[in-house]
Amino acid sequence: MDQLIFFSLSALTLLSGLLTVFSRKSMYSVLSLIFCLFTVAGHYILLNAHFLAITHIIVYAGAIMVLFLFVVMLLNLNTTSDKSKAFYFRAAAVSGAGMLFLVLIASLKSTTLGAYYAPTDTGMGVVEHVGKRLFTDYLLPFEISSILFLSAMIGSVLLAKKEKK
Repeated sequence: MDQLIFFSLSALTLLSGLLTVFSRKSMYSVLSLIFCLFTVAGHYILLNAHFLAITHIIVYAGAIMVLFLFVVMLLNLNTTSDKSKAFYFRAAAVSGAGMLFLVLIASLKSTTLGAYYAPTDTGMGVVEHVGKRLFTDYLLPFEISSILFLSAMIGSVLLAKKEKK
């Protein structure tokens, strides 16, 4: 059952990644990228890294992709582009894809494929164990980073605040 879930998640990840790249409309591309990020989070869950999966969803699909959606919606990307630039962009894309394909072939050449085995349940990525380690062994760095984030938020509010004239 684990292999079926793994291979179906892998197929969905590859399909949504290809839809991200080859979609003509930018909104569909962003939405398929969000779906790709959710399937990657599914892989993290299969690896018993629940904390990493939730963090991945919150940070990438929740924050960064919403920012991408707003940028795509605010920019009018439906304007026609210059034809002379389009040829250079296509040539650069084809050469970049060719180099990426060569790297992929070279990396797969030295890889041996075996059967997929589900990881043993050690509790390493479970939220309970991450919380215990975070609030015992790494309490001081955690608190220092929280003070740093708080000061950054206060600084950004002060910089964005308009002065009264």
